[in-house]
Amino acid sequence: MKKNYLSPEGYQKLKDELKDLTSRGRREVAEKIEEARSHGDLSENAEYDAAKEEQGHLEKRIAELENTLANSRVLDEKNMDDSKVYVLSTVTVLNHKTKKEMSYTLVSKDEADFSQGKISVDSPIGSSLMGKEVGEVVEVDVPAGKLELEIKNIER
Repeated sequence: MKKNYLSPEGYQKLKDELKDLTSRGRREVAEKIEEARSHGDLSENAEYDAAKEEQGHLEKRIAELENTLANSRVLDEKNMDDSKVYVLSTVTVLNHKTKKEMSYTLVSKDEADFSQGKISVDSPIGSSLMGKEVGEVVEVDVPAGKLELEIKNIER
């Protein structure tokens, strides 16, 4: 089983979501199912079918969160080496094609949010940067073609 590395904030966010889904989420779905049952014949009750489908999606998400949390390791940034790119590194790269610098923080897939500059270590860019040092140039295959990214800085 692959370990999932999370920041303390990311771990807490997933834990809070799980708590919300197991309490409020399950209660709300149970109420919807009960309401739909009160309408009579379940064989032709679209509301009941929709509520049961919602329950299935909810239970799937709960199982995913439980699995993720069970296989997660919370990283302490203070004890991490910043000479190479690892999970939770903030990396500044120069795109050789556009001559623009960009900064990304490498996180687990559960914490990835491109709008906040957080990319997954499993993404093409993230995986190509892992373990590299300042000054190295990596080639990355992305849907738009090949990128050449030069690592300019690594921070925690």
